[in-house]
Amino acid sequence: MLRCADGSYYVGHSDDLTARVAQHRSGEVEGYTSSRLPVELVWSQEFTTRDEALEAERRIKGWSRAKKEALIAGDWEGVQALSRKLFLRYGASTGSAPTQDQRNEERPLVLSSGPSEAEGRVSKEQSPPPVIVLVRPQLGQNIGKAARAMLNFGLTEMRLVAPRDGWPNPEAGPAASGADVVLERAQVFDSVAEAIADCGQVFASTVRKRDVMTPVVGPEEMASAIRATSGRSAILFGPERSGLATEDVVLASHIVTVPINPEFGSLNLAQAVILLAYEWSRGESLAQPTQFEQEPRAPQSDLEGLIGHFEDALEASGYFHPPERTQATKNTIRTILTKPGWSTREIKAVRGMIRSLVEERRSRG
Repeated sequence: MLRCADGSYYVGHSDDLTARVAQHRSGEVEGYTSSRLPVELVWSQEFTTRDEALEAERRIKGWSRAKKEALIAGDWEGVQALSRKLFLRYGASTGSAPTQDQRNEERPLVLSSGPSEAEGRVSKEQSPPPVIVLVRPQLGQNIGKAARAMLNFGLTEMRLVAPRDGWPNPEAGPAASGADVVLERAQVFDSVAEAIADCGQVFASTVRKRDVMTPVVGPEEMASAIRATSGRSAILFGPERSGLATEDVVLASHIVTVPINPEFGSLNLAQAVILLAYEWSRGESLAQPTQFEQEPRAPQSDLEGLIGHFEDALEASGYFHPPERTQATKNTIRTILTKPGWSTREIKAVRGMIRSLVEERRSRG
């Protein structure tokens, strides 16, 4: 794992770590790191086989920033707290989809320096992330945008069924905006049936009414069903112009549809992917927006000081008029200043503002 100049992380694998890191540092490896130099090696681990290394890379790339930093620091309790999926599994491949027999033979892979193997094994009942299957996609740019949507929500396995312009497509990379791992591992199939052969549960994404008896679910139900099964699941997305054909839909176990304006049901491919990927990700431990701990409320004495300071400044400016309304006005001021629940720091800041205004008036007067 490399830390880039902009603070982001690049995850990869190599047969020669020293040489590969040197290539990244020199900018020789075009792509993500070459535009974010200098880079620094912050974590590495040796694996017995290339498949193990590929699987580790795939999983870690989908981790949140906080989880990656916990891994770098060797904070295993932190890694465990940030994700229910502390340990990695065998099974990722850049070739064809694994067969049922291969998946049944999967063995857990434990990262070094973590808890014991007995404590760290992932249950075979734990559901893997869904596979995203793009059926006869037309434009390379849309494939790239779909890859970007996937990686944002922790999905990395894309399968392409008969892409119109072939694969690889040079227009996909720039549109992916750094989601290279998804494109590099994308697998190509001649038919939908082949692409989903290892998936026990398949969802066909469509907003059009179909004359088929396939059960229809919403995104939330789809995500729950994926997490509830121990086998592989796939989500099908159709061509940009026409969507999935009926012969594609009938291969699915469910139709998943998004509530949408009946007078304008037009989502582009990446939008459709991001909606369903997001719904699945809600059950995962991905990065959340930074939250600051709420400051404690200031003691009442600090609030009284603010109110008194404010009233004195207003008194000096002749604000309280007519005199018989003075107490009612002060009660209103007290109510206004009490509502926000100021912290001590905020009260000091406001009193500094009042002091500045008063001193400026005095200097002019």
